[in-house]
Amino acid sequence: MHQDIQTYRRQGFGQSLGVPDAPALVIVDFMNGFSDPAFAGGGNINEAITQTVPVLAEARRMGWPIAHVRTVYAEDGSDGNVFTTKVPTLLQLTENSALSAFVPVLQPRAGEVVIRKTYPSALHETPLQSWLTRRRVDGLVVAGCTTSGCIRASVLDAMHAGFRPYVIRECVGDRSLAAHEANLFDMDQKCADVVAFDEFLRRFQEASRG
Repeated sequence: MHQDIQTYRRQGFGQSLGVPDAPALVIVDFMNGFSDPAFAGGGNINEAITQTVPVLAEARRMGWPIAHVRTVYAEDGSDGNVFTTKVPTLLQLTENSALSAFVPVLQPRAGEVVIRKTYPSALHETPLQSWLTRRRVDGLVVAGCTTSGCIRASVLDAMHAGFRPYVIRECVGDRSLAAHEANLFDMDQKCADVVAFDEFLRRFQEASRG
């Protein structure tokens, strides 16, 4: 890995995105089904959920826009797609299923938007981009799961839309720890800043005071 990092650095990858002027917190797929290893959980997902609790509290204290994103399909599966062809168990995530409900410790509050999606990305064919744009957001503080799936897809689409993505290292999880680490490395080199929340908050507060 050290040799890989040296190669990336020599080729100019991994530059900092700086500090956003107006961040929003986006929490992706921290639902009951993804906290349950018997359905779609495992790895470090539950640890990431626990670590996200104080981050959500701080985002609320700071008055940031907050988006909660969940995967939801029609009861009859009529909005299934290539993603659900690959992973048909996802069709169990219907509107009223307990599996698709947000975990109890990360429930939305009034004024926080809930976004429903049927693809990995939180921005693909959802109203999230326009909701963020109306609030003049320029950076997304990202938590959720899975690192190699919906987090990566959301980060890529955020970058495509012109938002600077900040993946909070301790607040994203994956059922595969190898995939988790590989994708954190790759996102940090190419399309996001992967950073601990305390460090992100320190930089943001310093820039705000300056």
